Amino acid sequence: MHRSSRMPNVAFSVVFALSAGGVRAQQPVAVGPAGRTNVVLIMTDDQGAWSLGCYGNPEARTPTLDRLAAEGVRLTQAFATTPVCSPSRATFLTGRVPSQHGIHDWIKHENMGPRARYCLRPDEVTLSEVLARHGYVCGLTGKWHLGDSLHPHAGFTYWFAMPQGSSRYQDAEMIWDGKLVETTGYITDRITDRAIEFLDAHRDRPFFLSVQYNAPHTPYEGHPKDMLDLYADSPFASIPRLPVHPWASADFGNIGRRESLQRYFAACSGVDRAVGRILAQLDKLDLAGRTLVVYTSDQGFNVGHHGLWGKGNASNPRNMYDTSLRVPMIFRHAGMLPKGRTLDDMVSAYDFVPTILDYVGLPPSPGRNLPGRSIAPALRGEAMPARDAIFGEYGHARMIRTREWKYVHRANGGPHELYDLKNDPDETKNLVDAPEHRALRMRLRTELLTWFSDYGEAGADPVGQEYLRPEGR
Repeated sequence: MHRSSRMPNVAFSVVFALSAGGVRAQQPVAVGPAGRTNVVLIMTDDQGAWSLGCYGNPEARTPTLDRLAAEGVRLTQAFATTPVCSPSRATFLTGRVPSQHGIHDWIKHENMGPRARYCLRPDEVTLSEVLARHGYVCGLTGKWHLGDSLHPHAGFTYWFAMPQGSSRYQDAEMIWDGKLVETTGYITDRITDRAIEFLDAHRDRPFFLSVQYNAPHTPYEGHPKDMLDLYADSPFASIPRLPVHPWASADFGNIGRRESLQRYFAACSGVDRAVGRILAQLDKLDLAGRTLVVYTSDQGFNVGHHGLWGKGNASNPRNMYDTSLRVPMIFRHAGMLPKGRTLDDMVSAYDFVPTILDYVGLPPSPGRNLPGRSIAPALRGEAMPARDAIFGEYGHARMIRTREWKYVHRANGGPHELYDLKNDPDETKNLVDAPEHRALRMRLRTELLTWFSDYGEAGADPVGQEYLRPEGR
């Protein structure tokens, strides 16, 4: 990857940077004054970047996250690889796309009960496993949704896990000490309680804490009154009022419904308040200077955007709109990363594993054919080559996105899509059949085919040779 200068007067270890074919030695990486850098990953569920004040929404009440962005680095063009929960989370955890790790849609039956099983392929290596092998204690509080929620997986030893892919917000059931237990009160707060307990218990050794909030995922009820009251008078002018999309397949009743918008925004503000508690605890334990905090979501969301309510599976065929894929992503490491910076390069969820391992000075697992790259140099303010394109997939839908164009190809025959993002950032006019863009469409399709040919793996790629169908299909 890209060689970078490092900060002086701190402990360091040798980092190995990832390339498509393996690893190579890099310069020492800066870590905290007491040893390795801790990592706290805070991930929400179904939160579009548009829902935060620091991303330009004047109606959002997210003061903690706005402060986090002011104290760190905010990515403006960060995208999930898949616009639905389980495959996106698997990519964040492995650095590999669904056509490698093999999870292509949200996991329904394999979380609990007689059909429960860990759904990642046996040869997958997760970020948490790599960290655990190098002495980190790994804790998860909140959503798991990668199968067999009852038992710890992937190097985690502290395990307060949501049984299924979503949860009620009041008095929710959770997994604790290998048993299904019923909590009391607001689940966002209970997830935060366990996160703080983890920090207290493991302050003296390197740790990776994954805080996985259910919010703002359905159901749209059960949020505290003080959070709802923040939006009692909001006109929600930041949300487009559009006709229902002709492909819409779910949640028609929420589109344009003020109560649903109020609850969605309240859920986001509930997380914001919870993040404030975690940051305060890091300060209290004198860990802020030794801890990289990352805030993101598993995918974006539409609450009227494109006439949809939901993410990629809000439509049939499944959609790959930016609003379904673009996520907030903020990195803060007090005293180590520049304050108030923005990164405008395109970043995908498959960049997360190489970035974190690079940042903390650890080698990735060799031979995994990871498609991503570390953006750790860019986080530190160093120049990196601009990326030409990012890629995504959802079942038969495959996407290539450049700065100016997005092409979506569906291997089962279409419909295909081509959007001029420079002149039509809201993706309202499909130009795929425009004769003047035929050469561009063919070039993007070829790049898409080549990329998935390079990274897709037998037994995990659901499309394979179907991409060799003639252009007319």
